[in-house]
Formats: sequence, structure tokens, C-alpha cells
Amino acid sequence: MIRLFGNPKTLCDGVTRRDLLHLGGLSLFGLNLADFSSLQAAQTSRPASGSFGRAKSCILVYLVGAPPQHETFDPKPDAPAAIQGELKAISSAIPGVPVGELLPRFADIADRLTIVRSMTHQWPFHAVNYALAGIPEINPRKESDPNDRTEWPFIGSVVDYLDTRREPLARPAIPRNVALPFPVYAHVNFRLLGGPYAGFLGQQYDPLWTAFDAPGTREVPVLAEGSGKLDPFAGIRPDDRFVLGQKPSADAPTLARVGLRRSLLEQFDATRRDLDAHPRVGGYERLKHTAYDLMSSAGLARALDVQLEAEAMRLNYGMNLFGQSLLAARRVIEAGGKFVSVFWDTYSHFANGWDTHSNHYPRLKEFLLPVFDHSFPAFLRDMESRGLLDETLVLCLSEHGRTPQLNNRPGGGREHWSRVYSVCLAGAGVGRGQAIGESDKIGGDVKSNPISPKDILASAFHLLGIDPHTTVPDPLGRPVPVAGDGVVHHELFG
Repeated sequence: MIRLFGNPKTLCDGVTRRDLLHLGGLSLFGLNLADFSSLQAAQTSRPASGSFGRAKSCILVYLVGAPPQHETFDPKPDAPAAIQGELKAISSAIPGVPVGELLPRFADIADRLTIVRSMTHQWPFHAVNYALAGIPEINPRKESDPNDRTEWPFIGSVVDYLDTRREPLARPAIPRNVALPFPVYAHVNFRLLGGPYAGFLGQQYDPLWTAFDAPGTREVPVLAEGSGKLDPFAGIRPDDRFVLGQKPSADAPTLARVGLRRSLLEQFDATRRDLDAHPRVGGYERLKHTAYDLMSSAGLARALDVQLEAEAMRLNYGMNLFGQSLLAARRVIEAGGKFVSVFWDTYSHFANGWDTHSNHYPRLKEFLLPVFDHSFPAFLRDMESRGLLDETLVLCLSEHGRTPQLNNRPGGGREHWSRVYSVCLAGAGVGRGQAIGESDKIGGDVKSNPISPKDILASAFHLLGIDPHTTVPDPLGRPVPVAGDGVVHHELFG
């Protein structure tokens, strides 16, 4: 089933009562014609740079909850014990740049990476929308909402939108904007978390989400000391699968039923062609064809079928949800995908992903760091060996970092901290074997070269051949730049 988020809105600006009757009839087919404006992107001239457009595709790896910089990409071996913590530092393939001791495989592939150790912004909240969109500020009193069409669009949605504008008649075999393994917060006792959605570009540019409903095979430490829970990011069964939208059920449309629906749609088109030309519903045709193609084509489903890979390759990535999501992402790119996102998400309310306010060291030692160190380096090596890394940008990001000072909760813990944290990049156009920026001696503030999430977005757009000054209209029709106030950092490039 195709999952489309968003609430119907009342059309205005000249839509007649007859038009509304047409729209009411279309709702019988489950199609939301919410806000398909004919948006225009104001392109500036192409920058004169050898790095511009080097990336033909992008894989975003997002660690929900925020990993600690001290135990990952920016350890402080000379800091006091209350700062350094239980884990020490080891050398990496980048001379003079240590990483956390539980990342030995990551240390070996660091020479393929640019590690940024001076990320900074003012919002120490789980604001995925701030990390992945040009939005200038967030409201800390409310989480972002997937249905909020006043939000700024996610980078993957912008890429999809602009490619569609360049080639309005193209119907790619693989959707341009795919996200794994399930919508953020889909498996917690909470509503879905916003951020990786199209916002005011319209729901037709939301990512196409997969679903994954297996419970996991390994019990991991959770936030309460001594308790545990099965988490698929720690282990899954070899036959556990990704599906499009939600898990198939008795009511899921068969190809025959889809054909019937298409026949009905084609008959209905005769009564509504006058509406197709209306600027408020210009995206109807694209949505209809996309929905049918996804239900009837095996291309994306085959790319997501990691069971087609050799067992040795699957084990190389790790038989866990993170590793198999990375493997699926590689397969989607190999099949012609443009932008694929992998979210290492919170699986239950008491596990909390990378948000280690308590039981910090048991979770890092027994689960988070070993899984990341197994799967991410294997993914990067495989991308490189297949020649995919030359044209694919890889972004490994999160929304903030964690406090330099450890708290006194059971198992230790670090709180939210956005004044300085670390991310890493690789692939097309990115420099190899370099660390950009520095934090101070306790990893609490930027020492040199502050870089914001908007700067990362601007630099990513640049590599993808999109001038970051490109604008899209907000809900009031005002032009806003796709990367907000972000600037391109050419020192990130190779």
C-alpha cells in the first residue's frame, strides 16, 4: 500500500463550486489534491566550481537521537574522567585524528571520509526538521508534524521537486525520494515525528517510506538499568522484509484491483479535464501515475529485496535493521534511485535510539557502537568497490550532540548539546581523509571553523548540482532559499 501523509485542505483562489464537486468525486479514489501548486524555482547561474554537480545521487544516513561526539568522532583522551568517560580513543586512518575505541573498523575507513568536528547551532532539541531543511528556527515547545504543510521541505523532497521541474514529463523507474526503514517514530508510543517531509512543496514530494514490522532478535539495554527489549536495529531474521507503505493485508490492492481502479480513473478523467489545467491541482497527473507505477512495477520492490543478495554480502553488512537498510539503500541507488534516506530510529519509547540520557555506556558498548562499526564501514567499502561512491554523496548526520559533562544517572548519560558536535561525509566531490574544524579541549564549544546544519545542506546541494541560492515559494508565495542561510564550505570538497 502506498502511504501518503497529509490532511485535505480547502482549495481556494478561484476554484468553482463545480470544481469542488469534481474534487469530492476524486476523493472516492483515495487521492488527496491538497495543494498541488505549480511552483517555480528561481535558479541562479551555475557556480564555477569543479565540485558542482559531482554527485549524481545521495544516501543520507541519519542517527536519530544524537550520538555522543566524545565516544565517536571527537574523543578527548586528555580531558578529565568526568568528560572523557569510560571509553578511550584509538588512532584512525587520518593521521592525528583519533576516534572512539569501539569504532576500529570505522577508524580503518576514515581515509575515505571528511569528518566535521565543529558542527554547531542553538537548538538542543530533537529537531530533525532543523537538521534536514532550510527552516531558520524551530519551536522547542512542539515537535514537527508530518502533516504540517507550513514546514520547510526536507532536502530529499527539494531534490525530487527540482528534478521534476526540470523534467516534468519524466517518470523515473525508481522514485527519486525513498526513505527506510519506516517513518520516524512509527514504532514508539508517540505520534510520527516530522522533519523528513516535503512541507509546503506538497505531499506528492514526501519520501516514499518503506515499512518494516519485525520485532528484532536481540535484546538490548534500554534507558532503565537492568531492563532489556528486542530491537531490530540490533538483529533481525534473514527473511524479515521491507515493504512499501504498510504491511500487506487482505485489503491490499492486487494488480487486478489496481487495474480496475485505473480504468475507473480513466473514465472519470473525461469529466475533470478542465480541472487539470487549474494551477491549484496541476500535480494530479503526476500523483496518479506515480501511485499506479509504484503499485504495478517491480523495479523498486526488487531493489528493496535484500534477500536477492548473497548471504555473505548480507552478513558483511550485518544481519540487523541498520545494516540491511544500508544494503537496501545501495541497491536502490544501483537501480537508478536519486535520494535515499536511512534513519536509525528509536524502536520503542524505552530504547530511545541514540538519545542516551541514561544507561549510556551499556547501550553504547553492547549495542549502538558495535552495530554502527560493523555496518557503516561495510556499506562504505561496498559502495567504493562497486564504483558507486564516485557519484554518490553519503551524509552521516544527526540533529545535535551530547554534553561534555557526564550525568549521574544509572549507567551514565549525556544530555542534549548543540553547541558543538560531529558528523561525517563521503563520496562524490567530498575530500578524503580529512578532519574539518575543531572543538575545544572538553568537546563543549567550537574552537575553529563553525559549521551549521544549513551549511551542510548548502554544500550537499552544491555537490548535487543545485545552487543553494535556488528558491522555492513558501505558503505565502515568498521565495525562500532551499538551504536557508547556509553557505557552501569548499574545504569539505576534494
